[in-house]
Amino acid sequence: MTEKKATKEAAKPSFWRALLKYVVPLVITVGLCWMLFSKVDFHQMVEIIRRDCNFWWIALGMAISILSHVVRAMRWSIQLKALGIATPLAPLVYSIFGTYAVNLVFPRLGEVWRCGYIAQRQQAPFTTVFGSMVADRLADTVTVALLTLITFCLASGALIAYLKENPAAYEGVMNTITSPWLWLVVGACIAFVWWLFAAQKQNKFVKKIRGWVADLWDGFAVVAKMPGKGRWLLLTVALWGCYYLQLFVAFFAFPFTTDVVLEHGALAVLVCFVLSSIAMGVPSNGGIGPWQYAVIFGLAIYMPLGADKALYTANSTAFANLVLGCQTLLLILLGIWTFIYIALSKKRAKAIPQP
Repeated sequence: MTEKKATKEAAKPSFWRALLKYVVPLVITVGLCWMLFSKVDFHQMVEIIRRDCNFWWIALGMAISILSHVVRAMRWSIQLKALGIATPLAPLVYSIFGTYAVNLVFPRLGEVWRCGYIAQRQQAPFTTVFGSMVADRLADTVTVALLTLITFCLASGALIAYLKENPAAYEGVMNTITSPWLWLVVGACIAFVWWLFAAQKQNKFVKKIRGWVADLWDGFAVVAKMPGKGRWLLLTVALWGCYYLQLFVAFFAFPFTTDVVLEHGALAVLVCFVLSSIAMGVPSNGGIGPWQYAVIFGLAIYMPLGADKALYTANSTAFANLVLGCQTLLLILLGIWTFIYIALSKKRAKAIPQP
């Protein structure tokens, strides 16, 4: 009985971990999609896409998307090489393809899958490969934070104008910022965290968090010490340049988004890009739901004065759904191609006689 009880207790963390990793993101995705599509006239959306969309621009954006995966693989190879894991570029590219495909079904599990695939292929320690991936993702987080700061400084005028034209939204933001309850909660959280880490140093949970933070920092610090960090930084710029460019060219697929670019310039696209990048942090399957909301909100900031709000929102919804839908389809196809490649590679390896 004692052994069974121990087994049952050991299974509990895995159950809750699985719930948080897979069930919660799925619920968020379904909920946001229901909220998004429950008020959408599908016939109108299809008609807007059929009538207005220039799919050549969408195709160009998808080609740039593939290039971004290759650039990410090139950047990761520098980190792996610094750790003594010299990996050919092709498997790294396929690992990135597979990552995003797996994330569509199991959010965040794609990162673990790519580390496992490369570790197994190169016969390298999983923890070492995983540490390089953590540094890779931390670099993305820092990049998004910097882009957010720069963008909101540059676009502050448009954001303030949007809020003033929407009194309910402006009042809601101001009430939130000036609410004493907000600052009371923030202060209480800071005090609690300080007490937890200063007065409870021997607590197992605190030790685990401290170790996790230290590991993350160590993984990120490797970037500053490794050979080829200059090329790594250039590839980081190229990577996020590709991400931005694929959305930028997609704006020319519809007349109304083309007008946004012509009137407000590349900054309008940057606002939508940063908002959508932040939205990707919401745990959902492939960003489905949060991404569209972010782009629709970003486009609303640049809605022309006197425009039909309902029609503009319908156009924005059609644009966001089409762009993300095409990107999702691309990830599925790349994922299928990747897993066929891996299966064939394993079959070829088995066919080669071992010495």
